[in-house]
Amino acid sequence: MTERQNKQNPGLEHNVTKARSGDREALEAVIQAIRNDVYGLALRFLWHPQDAEDATQEILIRVITGLGSFRGNSGFRTWVYRIACNRLLTLRKQCAEKGAMRFEEFAGDLAYQDPGGVQQSPPGSEELLLLEEVKIGCTLAMLLCLDREHRLAYVLGEVMELSHQEASQVLEVSPAAFRKRLSRSRDKIKTFMLARCGLVNADNACRCRNRVSLAIDRGRVNPDQLLFASSMEVARRFPAVLKKIRQLEATRRAAALYRSYSPPEPATSFVSWIRAVIDDPQAMDVEGVSGRE
Repeated sequence: MTERQNKQNPGLEHNVTKARSGDREALEAVIQAIRNDVYGLALRFLWHPQDAEDATQEILIRVITGLGSFRGNSGFRTWVYRIACNRLLTLRKQCAEKGAMRFEEFAGDLAYQDPGGVQQSPPGSEELLLLEEVKIGCTLAMLLCLDREHRLAYVLGEVMELSHQEASQVLEVSPAAFRKRLSRSRDKIKTFMLARCGLVNADNACRCRNRVSLAIDRGRVNPDQLLFASSMEVARRFPAVLKKIRQLEATRRAAALYRSYSPPEPATSFVSWIRAVIDDPQAMDVEGVSGRE
């Protein structure tokens, strides 16, 4: 939910006001308006879609229960992201985070290439989705090489493109402190991808097609249950997107690659979950709503 989206959706602030007065339809509209953005933040932070969905549910409950404390001293989006980041920072580490590698280990892992992975050229539908799965899973896993504070700074500032002022309010740090975190995380991701990733730098040896078989053999990709690649249209369109990314200055390509990925909507059952939670006050009995203004 960018500033541009806020301006294009003046009804959101109106619905927030109505929701604070007890209007359930307005509350549902507010949650529907922010859920995908919260999920996208959680997914980039946690890597696994199920972990991201679980975190998103917790965050949205905190938004709902804390809505009465929102006074408008900051933007509504800033307030929502503050709640989200506070929750993400205090979550116990999930499987993906526990198994995260350091950049040096990740570089060693990428050194293994299997040219026998995807041989068909051009790749067929199944191969395209596998390539998309490897690409997304790998690039999101790179974010796990950053510690939590720097990961959030990178996602907020570089991927979601929040202003330094807004991101510092979200993280409750000074703008100078946020700029330092963003600079460090940006340099680490940029340096690593320019040196190792064949998407960002075509001179690098690593190719997604050479990682497919390895990913399947190591249990990182299940061809029968893909985690990230859900759209054949997006997979077919990516080569054209990549061509544009490679035309950018080298220092801008890593961020452009991350921005090119739009997480799909959460599971369809999520809509019914929202309605059930709104209709059941006991389901919203949570502690530690941290979105103070």
